[in-house]
Amino acid sequence: MTKRQKKVVKLAILIAAVFGMQIPAFGMHIMEGYLPVGFCVAWGVICIPFLARGLFRIQKVLDENRKAITVLAMAGAFIFVISSLKIPSVTGSCSHMTGTGLGAILFGPSAVSILGIIVLLFQAVLLAHGGLTTIGANTFSMAIAGPFVSYGIYKLCEKTKMNRRVSIFLAAALGDLFTYCVTSVQLAMAYPSEQGGVAASAVKFLGVFAPTQLPLAIIEGLLTVVIVIGLEVYAKSELTSIGFFKEAKVSHE
Repeated sequence: MTKRQKKVVKLAILIAAVFGMQIPAFGMHIMEGYLPVGFCVAWGVICIPFLARGLFRIQKVLDENRKAITVLAMAGAFIFVISSLKIPSVTGSCSHMTGTGLGAILFGPSAVSILGIIVLLFQAVLLAHGGLTTIGANTFSMAIAGPFVSYGIYKLCEKTKMNRRVSIFLAAALGDLFTYCVTSVQLAMAYPSEQGGVAASAVKFLGVFAPTQLPLAIIEGLLTVVIVIGLEVYAKSELTSIGFFKEAKVSHE
C-alpha cells in the first residue's frame, strides 16, 4: 500500500472514530417484521437486477484499475458510519443520513447497490439496525433509488457547468431526501390510510420525516463535500484514475 493510499485509509478511520462513538440506540431503517411478507419478497425481487448490474460494474472498475479498491472501500465505510447515526422519527423507522451520494458520484449508482446491501446486512446483524426480512425494501430506497438520483443530479449539474462542490452538495443532499420519499411510499403502501389510501399515508409519513431529514440532508451534503476535498488532497491520482477529474476516460453506469 502506497503512502497516499495509507492516508486515505487513515482518513476513513478518522471519520469512523469521530462519528462512530455517537451512535444512539433504538433507531432503525424499516425494522425487522414491520412489513408484510408479500412486500418483503416483492422489494427483494425488484432489487435483483440492480444488484446484478452492480456486481458487473464493480468488477469492471477493479479490472480496469486495481487502485480504485481503496476509494471504493472508503465509500463503503462512509455509508456504514454515516447511515448508522440514527434519529428515531416514526414507529417502524427513523431518520438518518445515507452516505450513498459519495459512492454514486465516484463510481456510478450501480456499484453503490452492492455497497449498500453489504452495509445493510452488517447493520441488521451487528447493530439491530433494520432487519433481514426488510433488507429488500431498505436496499431499494437507500442503495438504489437514492444513488440513482444523486448520480443524475451530479451529471446534470456537470452539464450545466455548475461548480463541482455545489454539484456534490446538491447530489448528496437531494439523493438523501429522495431515499426518504421512497421509504415513505414503501411504508404507505404497506399501511395505507383508512381515509385517502396510500397517497394520504405517504404524506403523513413524509410530514413526520421532514423535520429531522431536511437538516440531516444538508449536513450530509456538506460532509460529502468535505470528504471529496480530502480525497482531492490525499488521493488525487486515484480520483483521476477512476475518471472523477476526467470523466471522458471512464464511463460511469
